Amino acid sequence: MDAAAGQSPSAHAPVVLALRGVHVSLGPAAQVEALRNITLNIHAGESVALVGPNGCGKSTLLRTLHGLLPMAAGERAVPQVSRIAMLFQRPHLLRMSVQRNLQLGLWLSGMPWGQTRDRVRQALERVDLAHLAERNGRALSGGQQQRVALARAWALQPDVWLLDEPTASLDPHAKRDVEALIADFGREAPAPGRLPPTLVFASHNLGQVKRLATRVVYMEQGRVLADLPVHDFFNQSLLEAHFPQASAFVKGETT
Repeated sequence: MDAAAGQSPSAHAPVVLALRGVHVSLGPAAQVEALRNITLNIHAGESVALVGPNGCGKSTLLRTLHGLLPMAAGERAVPQVSRIAMLFQRPHLLRMSVQRNLQLGLWLSGMPWGQTRDRVRQALERVDLAHLAERNGRALSGGQQQRVALARAWALQPDVWLLDEPTASLDPHAKRDVEALIADFGREAPAPGRLPPTLVFASHNLGQVKRLATRVVYMEQGRVLADLPVHDFFNQSLLEAHFPQASAFVKGETT
C-alpha cells in the first residue's frame, strides 16, 4: 500500500502548502540529510499530525513548510495566499509586558502601531489572559507563556498554524488548556473570503494526535513512510500489514 493510500476528509479542499521532492541538509558542511525526497500537500481545513521517533525530521519539516530553511533540492509552493503562523515548544517572549510583546509582533508584521491595541485586547481575551496584559511576559508560567504565544499568533489571523510540540514542556493542566485552545482555533469559522484554518503539528503524544488530528504523517530518518487519515493510522491490523515501522511506533517499540 502506498504511503498516501488514504485520504483525509479535507483531501479535496484547496492546497495551502505543498512540497515537491524536497531535500534539506543541515550542519556546518550540510552533511546531515534531514529531509529526503518529501512530497506533501496540505489542504485547507486539515489538522495534520507529524509523528515519529526523536530526530526523524518533524521540526525540520515544519520549518521547511514555513520557508525558514533552505532546500538542497525540490520546491515549496503556497498556492493560496495564506498567512502562516508558527509556534515553538518553548515560546520566546521579550522582557516587556505581555501587551507589548503582542503589539510588537503585530507591528513587525506590518500593522500600524496605533491599530495594535484593540487586536491585542481581543487576542488576550481569546486565550483568557486579558488580566495579565501588563505582566512581564517572562514572569509567566510555562502554560501562560504558551497561551501568550497562541494569542500572538491568533492576532495575526493566520490561515495555517504550524505547531512544534506546543504542549511537550507543560504540566498536565496547562497541556489541557493549550490543547483546548488549539482545537478551538482549528474549528473557528473563517471570515468571508477566507479558507478554513489549517493545523500542522508535531507531537509525541498519541492521545493528543487522536484528539486533534484528521490526518497523520509518520516519519523516520527524514522520510515520510505513512500518510493516512487518523482513523486508519490507529488501525493496528492495517499498520501491521502495510506500514510496519509505523505499527512499531504506535505500539511503543520505537521512540
